Amino acid sequence: MTAEDILARIGDGARFAALAGDGDLTEGLTLHVLLARPGGVDVADLALPPGCDRYPALTPGIPAAFWYERKLHDLYGVLPLGHPRLDPLVLPHAEDNEPLPSPGAAFHPAHVEPDERALPSHVAGTGLFSFPHGPVRSGVFESVEYVVETPGEDIPHVNVRPHFKHRGLEVRFEGMSPEHAVLLAERVEGIASVAHALAFCHAVEELAGAQPPLAAQLVRVLHAELERIANHLDVAMKLADAAGLAVAVARFGWHKERVLRLVSALCGSRFGRGVAIPGGIRALPLLGRDALRSTADKLRRDVEADAAALMQTASFLDRLRGTGPLDEAFALEHGLLGPVGRASGTEDDARWQRPYDAYPKLTRRRAPEHRDGDVMARLRVRWDEVAESFDLLGQIADLLSDDDVLSVPVEPVAGQAVGWAEAPQGEVLYFLDVGAGGLVRRCAPRSASFHNLAVFSRAFRGDVLTDFPFIEASFGLSIAGVVM
Repeated sequence: MTAEDILARIGDGARFAALAGDGDLTEGLTLHVLLARPGGVDVADLALPPGCDRYPALTPGIPAAFWYERKLHDLYGVLPLGHPRLDPLVLPHAEDNEPLPSPGAAFHPAHVEPDERALPSHVAGTGLFSFPHGPVRSGVFESVEYVVETPGEDIPHVNVRPHFKHRGLEVRFEGMSPEHAVLLAERVEGIASVAHALAFCHAVEELAGAQPPLAAQLVRVLHAELERIANHLDVAMKLADAAGLAVAVARFGWHKERVLRLVSALCGSRFGRGVAIPGGIRALPLLGRDALRSTADKLRRDVEADAAALMQTASFLDRLRGTGPLDEAFALEHGLLGPVGRASGTEDDARWQRPYDAYPKLTRRRAPEHRDGDVMARLRVRWDEVAESFDLLGQIADLLSDDDVLSVPVEPVAGQAVGWAEAPQGEVLYFLDVGAGGLVRRCAPRSASFHNLAVFSRAFRGDVLTDFPFIEASFGLSIAGVVM
């Protein structure tokens, strides 16, 4: 398939979802283009012959491919001809002849030197200067460097340098059994552990032709929705912190803690780890249905009361309204995911457009559409999703049974598959290639944070330095999921 064929597929209604490499330049590199559509995700391959180190860039026709092609350039050294800017993204600058990681190849270097070079710049003009915000910041923020270019107050551009969190996880998957690899998938992005485990399991189950029992599907959705509530409460807490609302910070921090304690009471892990396995789940919840329902109902009442109070605080709303806007046309062009995309009018939600596990058996809450695309709209989307998640928890409590069939045998055949799940940040994808021995040959996770962070700089048009914490918090990002 050629780049023109992929553009034609997107013109027919498919959405560019991801781009992953496989192999190396010497033996021949294959580029896997993932295209999302209602009901599934297709894979289109661009195969480069051995020794070929370049191809026509996709970015000019598919703006969403911008960061993906930068990542491929970092990991494989392949050159997308016509790409607007190939700054290092997931790795620091590579010296000439320095071996590259090349996930999916037989050889992987063991060491990468840190980048100590001058800060890159994007804009120029009288009085403009750049300063680094990060990678080490106050509080418990993840390691990421924002190179802010400014004349003093406005922010014409922010260059994101997330490579400090790169852990080489794509290579670490190689050679693992699916039973062991799901444990690594849970640790790709800690705040979306359940979603990553589910996406990986779905890919394995697709290869094996296996369908988990209903009880397992319900428990999976239970933990996925609790994970969603905890993450959205964390975003509300960070926005309140940016506005200096100490009481709101304490309240939403406590509500998030209550959710994490509930998750721990259900499965023994505050992150929901160890629940999902290929073929089903490891065990039924440790709490009974009545205890789950009463705890969730009490939590819902408290969260909704505090959310209502927060959304009536004028000084808070003034900082959100009109801040960091992304319009609908831009969101559609870049395929923005999760609450960031839905706040700008996109409708994609993997739970309902590409349903999995027990979601087809549950009733969806139809939330009002949001198209303003600003920080306010992103928060409103999250409140809508919190309400929907609580609705789903109630339905799950009604449907849960003490069924002792929790999983089915899974023996994946050699081949390729894509698994997906809707994390709190948006769609998580796993491209999986299993070899003849049943071991992982290539695994390429893609988080929603990677896809959305590419447009982070665009959200600052017309905003100033004091808006930075609001815009960053509203994206609900996980830097660990960006570069992994």
